[in-house]
Amino acid sequence: MSRRFAQIIKVRPEKLDYYLELHKNPWPCVLDMIHKCNIRNYSIFIHNQDTLFAYFEYIGSDFQEDMRIMAEDECTQKWWAETAPCQETVSNKPGEWWLDLEEVFHFGDA
Repeated sequence: MSRRFAQIIKVRPEKLDYYLELHKNPWPCVLDMIHKCNIRNYSIFIHNQDTLFAYFEYIGSDFQEDMRIMAEDECTQKWWAETAPCQETVSNKPGEWWLDLEEVFHFGDA
């Protein structure tokens, strides 16, 4: 059974074009690591040219361990070094970059 995640973050206006360009041509090594870490159906949407909304499904059994593996990956670290300056967290939780949203309704098979 998969777990669904939804998250938001702000995108810096002066970095918007660069962020969008990065995501038009994501690095294959980043996509491979996302898959290796049991993330599926990963999408990022934009709202009002300043807010990013991410959705993904996690199919693994140890989310924290998979996120540790991803964070230690050299390619992922380089990707984050490119994307992080484009973003601004809206979370007030220490250490949380993308703000996790609480699911309040779901209708479907999963």
